[in-house]
Amino acid sequence: MKFDIKRIKREAKKDFERAWLESTKLIEKEGRLFEPTDKRERHPLPELVSRARNVLLELGFSEVVVPTIIDKAEVQRQYGPEASVILDRVFFLAGLERPDIGIGRKKIHEIKQIAPKLNTKKLQAIFRRYKQGKVVADDLVEVIMKELEIREEQATAILSLFPEFTKLKPVPTDLTLRSHTTAGWFLVLHELQRRESLPLQLFSIGPKFRREQRLDETHLYESWTASTVVMAERISLEDGKRLTRQVLAKLGYPEVKFVMKTATSKYYAPQTEFEVFVKHPRTSEPIEVGDGGFYSPVALANYDIPYPVFNLGIGLERLLMIETGETDIRALVYPFLYKPPTFSDAQLAGMIKLEFEPTSEAGKEIANAIVRVAERHADEPSPCEFEAYEGELEGRRVVVRVVEPESGTKLIGPAGFNEVYIYDGNVVGVPPKGWERDEFLNAVRAKGTPTGIRYIDAFAALAAHEIERGVKGKRQLKLRVRNVKLPSDINLKIDEAAKRYVTANKKGIDVRGPGFTTVVAEFG
Repeated sequence: MKFDIKRIKREAKKDFERAWLESTKLIEKEGRLFEPTDKRERHPLPELVSRARNVLLELGFSEVVVPTIIDKAEVQRQYGPEASVILDRVFFLAGLERPDIGIGRKKIHEIKQIAPKLNTKKLQAIFRRYKQGKVVADDLVEVIMKELEIREEQATAILSLFPEFTKLKPVPTDLTLRSHTTAGWFLVLHELQRRESLPLQLFSIGPKFRREQRLDETHLYESWTASTVVMAERISLEDGKRLTRQVLAKLGYPEVKFVMKTATSKYYAPQTEFEVFVKHPRTSEPIEVGDGGFYSPVALANYDIPYPVFNLGIGLERLLMIETGETDIRALVYPFLYKPPTFSDAQLAGMIKLEFEPTSEAGKEIANAIVRVAERHADEPSPCEFEAYEGELEGRRVVVRVVEPESGTKLIGPAGFNEVYIYDGNVVGVPPKGWERDEFLNAVRAKGTPTGIRYIDAFAALAAHEIERGVKGKRQLKLRVRNVKLPSDINLKIDEAAKRYVTANKKGIDVRGPGFTTVVAEFG
């Protein structure tokens, strides 16, 4: 069942509370109506995260969760005078300042229109507790409902009377989303140096957030990093590079190139920061996949850390671009936004179903019986009729016949046994025989993917479905398919995604053909 989206939007705009309450009628509460189907498809990013975790665990590293929300002061402690430049590309968090809400005479009158017996003094007290933070925002509606003994729709309707709730503006804080995992490593190392013996060999895999000036083939606001740190009494830059080679080799990249950075980030020690490059298979150009170096003793001293710390960060999306050959990081991470869908013929075949089907056992038997009669007597000259089913349906006697009242034809039309195939992205109704000189139809028969749905199967299912509905009041029911032009003419439903794919790729849907089949049901 599809929702009437236009109607829902129209009604919600007119009266949101009423539309919201009425919407529950659209949700089926009982019945076993759904079972998961096998539509598994793995995203390559979590797959690489899993591989990277296993590699680092195998090398003896311990996994930790590094804080994502970092105070601005931490960035300043790590970067020193460079902090202002770094903070320019950082996302700052903001909160909504809770308003003072007064209830005047006009508001009291409006509230009484919604809840005549409501105690406005109690409501004012709730608003005061909300302002003080004693009532959590998520609980405000529930608190109003319980303490004032009103319904949910009344509570939300009352809140809608106060523009203070809709005119709230974000107030910035000094909290940031980390732009480097390093921003949190200093905090972690400061604590763990007092809890564990050296060396500390730690890794964390997670997102970082950067307020890029633009989003393009190589830049996203959010990207994932596999970050490692080693704190030891003695460790050299050569050790760090060797470790980097080990990690990347285990990930499948034995050939890497190191380039020392001329402008070192201030949280690194001078002349110790390097970039890591691996060749991209499609462009044959090296692509930067990581960055490493030693944390600056100055920054470490700000956290009372007296030992050298080597850090390596590997950009996982960059590695995936190399593995997949993808040149656009946006299409790699968010294919549903940046890449058109692709379907095989087999996938398209699975996206074609019957629009209506019988649900009762008797209804299913009626559909099968119609098909059996059609198969047995398809070429009988007309006028003719054949009984397909006689039995009970919901306590009523029902007789179902397949008929052709007109003379000079046959019981089942020429296209009655056409089967729906998918061929090179096209949806085609194909007769089981004949048309041997038609190269396209012969190619479809030979190389196409059958859906397993014939016109007669689809029509019989529709007829049985309508008979199930008609048993509740009708005395006779007649269903006829004539010249088929559209899939819906024979009870076929093509998924919207499949139709868009066919159209976008300039393919076709051709199920035309003379179906000419009639079913008559009589109820006793």
